[in-house]
Amino acid sequence: MEDLKLFLNFRNNMKRKFFLLYIKPKLQVKILLLLFGIILLMQSCENKAEKKSERINHGSTITKLMDKAAVFYDKSEFDISYIYYHKAYRLCDPKIDYENYVSSLSSMADIQATFGDYITSEALLTKTLPYLKKVKNPRIARNVYSYIAVNYYNTYDYDKSLIYHQKALKFPATPFKKAIIVGDVALLYIQQKKYNEAAILLELLTVKKVPYKREPEVAEKLHAYNLNQLAYSYFNLGNSKCLALYLTALKINIKTKSHFGLVQNYKYLSIFYEKTNPKLAHDYAKKSYEHACIINSATNKANSLAQLIKTSEGNELKKYSLKYIKIIDSITIGRRKSKNQFAQIKYDSKRDKAENLQLRSLQTENNLQLEKQKNQTLILSLLIICSLGGITFLYFNLKSKGRNQKKEAIYKSETRISKKLQDELADDVYQTLAFAGNYDLELTKNKNQLLNNLDRIYSQTRNISKENSNIITNENYAIALKEMISEYKSSKQNILTIGFDNIIWNKMEKNKKIIVYRVLQEILVNIKKHSDASLIMIAFKIIGKKITIDCMDNGHGLQNNNLIFKKDLQNVENRINTINGTIIFDINSQNGFKLSFTFSQ
Repeated sequence: MEDLKLFLNFRNNMKRKFFLLYIKPKLQVKILLLLFGIILLMQSCENKAEKKSERINHGSTITKLMDKAAVFYDKSEFDISYIYYHKAYRLCDPKIDYENYVSSLSSMADIQATFGDYITSEALLTKTLPYLKKVKNPRIARNVYSYIAVNYYNTYDYDKSLIYHQKALKFPATPFKKAIIVGDVALLYIQQKKYNEAAILLELLTVKKVPYKREPEVAEKLHAYNLNQLAYSYFNLGNSKCLALYLTALKINIKTKSHFGLVQNYKYLSIFYEKTNPKLAHDYAKKSYEHACIINSATNKANSLAQLIKTSEGNELKKYSLKYIKIIDSITIGRRKSKNQFAQIKYDSKRDKAENLQLRSLQTENNLQLEKQKNQTLILSLLIICSLGGITFLYFNLKSKGRNQKKEAIYKSETRISKKLQDELADDVYQTLAFAGNYDLELTKNKNQLLNNLDRIYSQTRNISKENSNIITNENYAIALKEMISEYKSSKQNILTIGFDNIIWNKMEKNKKIIVYRVLQEILVNIKKHSDASLIMIAFKIIGKKITIDCMDNGHGLQNNNLIFKKDLQNVENRINTINGTIIFDINSQNGFKLSFTFSQ
């Protein structure tokens, strides 16, 4: 019992010493850093409060303007929607309100592109790029990249369009949103006449209908659109499946009364029959134009008329050609008018802003806030300097203690080696010399005894050397560790290792590798000396982010063993503590020695 108390007292003293030398200084640093963080947080909160006060009069106004703009956009009243988006944009501070700033600009760019002004649209979208990384809502950033991609598509720069569609795909989105972007990429490939690449994407999209719970009919229309594009790709690849796909898409478009889908559907069927059945091709082109007139889309009218011209003759050819010219003129005039209209909106907005008394008063308030911030910054700087001084002092103090601890460790190591040489080697050497001097070495019996003694001395010397030699910590560490463990096997003592290869040794820190090597080495040495075990098992486990190593044998156990073994375990525990590990051993075990230690990977 006295031995056990001595051991437990020693362990508790070591834990207290460890706390005083290691934990306590770290705690001091953490407290200082925490105080420093609180100061910065208070400063940050004050700055945020000031910034919030600057825009408090605008926050609700911006939200209302954005909501109104969205309502008019959904009604396709794009000119009124643009006005509200522009007003919201003028009130946004891009340094604070990233999301509304980017959202309003990208919505304005989308409307500009709708009216064919792709250059202005691109210029607006370019303004959003510096703020995209700060925007937390992935939908807003995804929309920006999608709009840029569409602009490049409409200006025939397909390579750049593909790059921005791929950027948009990197953001999280619903399967339906992803399907729309992938469909746009497939359309790009079709325009580039890369029909095989387009078909691969469209086959993936049409394996089954992409769900859209909010509006199931929209999902039906998208499915028909993708089937139509896949059929067109097959047509250009000479695949006979294209007609069946066209007709399937046509049934869906008729069922959902999708005039946009029918415009394209009939146009593609017209192209399909252009050479084999000119009359049917003409009929389909005519139907395409009729549906384009129903939705009153100038662009769709122009595209349908172009196909109708190709399938017409005589007076019909002249009639449709004149209509085509008229449509193209109206599109050009409409785009000019929209440009002028949006330019007037910008001009009026700038004039309103210059005359806005509220913004002038905010400027005065900002100047006062800046002066206040200067004073606060001065106080904060002084606090930072004091904090950094304290941290620097603690750093050098800890460094000095670290050097002392290292010296103490070296001293302990040298003392331990000296003790081993004295206890284990010196006595054997003296007895061997005495034996050689007192006995006749010509006799075979005495000669063999001398050789056995010398062999034992050599073995002890070799073991001491190995216990204190350099440890390999490179990629060959696992091999070296296995070899070290296997050296303690003998005809009387077997060692089993379980889960050794589950540990990724190459990713382990160098100091942890050394500790594991030395701890296992000391345990095996002591088991061999004191335990009289015939079987030793070492199990390696990964539990969460920690590694646990269990050691056990079938020897005498620790309770019946001597004080030397217990003192050796103290050295094992000290090593484990240096890597912030924990050690558990069964000091009352009568069924063999049991020890387990755990540390972070």
